[in-house]
Amino acid sequence: MAMNDQRVAIVTGANKGLGLAIAENFVKEGKKTVFVIRNKENLEQTKNLFQEEVMLEQVMFIQLDVSDLNGIKKAVNQVLNEWGRIDILVNNAGIRFETPIEEINEEEWDQVLDVNLKSTFFFSQAVIPVMKERKWGRIINMSSFGGQAGPLTSGAHYSASKAGQIALSKTFARSLAAYGITVNTVAPASVRTPEMDKMDPEKVAQMIETIPLKRAGEPKEVADLVSYLASDSGGFTTGATFDINGGRLMR
Repeated sequence: MAMNDQRVAIVTGANKGLGLAIAENFVKEGKKTVFVIRNKENLEQTKNLFQEEVMLEQVMFIQLDVSDLNGIKKAVNQVLNEWGRIDILVNNAGIRFETPIEEINEEEWDQVLDVNLKSTFFFSQAVIPVMKERKWGRIINMSSFGGQAGPLTSGAHYSASKAGQIALSKTFARSLAAYGITVNTVAPASVRTPEMDKMDPEKVAQMIETIPLKRAGEPKEVADLVSYLASDSGGFTTGATFDINGGRLMR
């Protein structure tokens, strides 16, 4: 692909774990990549990873809380003003709590649904016009095992938000297929991320015993699946949910 025809990808929550692995993959593939990160300190740390490795023209860093809908519009406009196109959106930003059902209050419910689900809808809505215009687009929503099986390790609000992402993907996929825009969901589980590092090592060991492949996944494995869905080769795949969980959930 010629330099002036580089794809432009936006990845939310791109400072660690899966978001960082996905964004790094895109950069290595030669895509112009926008790292959307909520916290300024995390943004600066992530910037430092790339100063030596790639030309600064290939990466952009935007500080944004994805639950801020005006902020989403501004971010999309900033990318369009600087790079003139948006080809790929990965809705990865998310928060998770393990609060028991009886203890979830309205504030925490709204916070989880705003970050995990509302932002997925409105960020996708914001990029649709430019994708329609170009007759090409890829939207990938990062859901979870929790959105399918409602595991006990995540709160009801988290599981509901992740199930909602799967339903949104199908709705968008049907609506946008005629414009060459595909919309898919990736549902990881048991992947070695900073979230897993916070868990009790004994619990992690017990969890790994329940996985048929008897190991945790690596962020790069998830990132490679996302890269496929974001590619030209992924053009006949839409409205699908991809399980990447070592066999923990088989459908």
